Amino acid sequence: MYNDTFFHTLQYLKSTEAYRHFLEFSRSAGHFPLADYQNEKIEVWCSNDYLGMGQDQQVINDFKASLSRYGAGSGGSRNISGNTLAHVALEKRLADLYQRESALVFNNGYLANTESLGVLVGLFDNIKVYSDELNHRSIIEGLKKSKVEKYIFKHNDLKHLEIGLSLEPFERPKIIVFESIYSMDGDFAPVEEIVRLAKKYNALTFIDETHSFGVLGERGLGLIEALQVRDIDFIQGGFGKAIGTTGGFIVGDRDAVDCIRSLAPGFIFTTSLPPALLEATLTSINKVVAAPGRRKKLFLNVRHLKAALRRHQIDFIDAESHILPIIIPGLARIKAVSDKLLKQFKIYVQPINYPSVPRGQERFRVTVTPDHSLEQIERFASALKSALDLS
Repeated sequence: MYNDTFFHTLQYLKSTEAYRHFLEFSRSAGHFPLADYQNEKIEVWCSNDYLGMGQDQQVINDFKASLSRYGAGSGGSRNISGNTLAHVALEKRLADLYQRESALVFNNGYLANTESLGVLVGLFDNIKVYSDELNHRSIIEGLKKSKVEKYIFKHNDLKHLEIGLSLEPFERPKIIVFESIYSMDGDFAPVEEIVRLAKKYNALTFIDETHSFGVLGERGLGLIEALQVRDIDFIQGGFGKAIGTTGGFIVGDRDAVDCIRSLAPGFIFTTSLPPALLEATLTSINKVVAAPGRRKKLFLNVRHLKAALRRHQIDFIDAESHILPIIIPGLARIKAVSDKLLKQFKIYVQPINYPSVPRGQERFRVTVTPDHSLEQIERFASALKSALDLS
């Protein structure tokens, strides 16, 4: 009976094109964007390590040195022996960078969203949540934790958002939840306009800066820094993208963040991240903040890649960010293109399919980095054109 359920569930996933396949390969320190796959070198074109900081030698060296000092793990949850000086130092640094009163580190960005939002919307009687329809699953799950009224506004649609806000009394608690960069299309949120509406209708604001932290802004603090927007109540971010390690965080006012720290079960009942990892994360953040060179090289390579794709007449979503989505409808076709790129050209780019994107909107989410050479960029565009023509 039990095995039948497992079997039929998997059969259903496969029949509806929702079954996920994972490529097994090994990153090669110091050789990014190259990786080892079946005793050969392949080029990675879909990594979230946007700046290649996971391969940075100083980050690696500090990770090793910290590992020798502290050991492999933290020893417990934050409230039971796992609240190390490394955790406190990283949180203080984040709060100082954003000029906010407090910060809190989570084991990953998913938890930072689900746990923070779960607590925040549960604190207020009769709060109404306004959430962009393309928000990440972690945001959706966090908002589900409390049975509050939700208004899902059309993606980046300010008129639709304002209609929903205007329906409620000024005094009713409200929170607007959105992302700075939407990772499947690479587009920006209209942050300044959302903040203006929040002020007009007495709403809190919560922004997910996961895909812009480290990439945008004078110091790499994200889209709100690039736009010089200060009036955001809660800023969420992660270390698993441009910072090159793992973990997530939230920053905001002291009492609000302390409520999250005190009430979020996914924070309270979880073994904290290893202190060595957090010291390596702090090293990476400090390097990214101090030197804009890799961010500039990233966007220079983005421009080169867009130009190469245009020369080969390959359509892509020309968004403002560093993410280049290439729509290739149909799971069978995009998988064939991906397989050809890997087998013939030693290029790895992962198909994105349902439920991450709607059926018929399958795509490659291409990410060039500062470490991709001009030759590799040209070769990628040429190989993709060949694979598309033969699919």
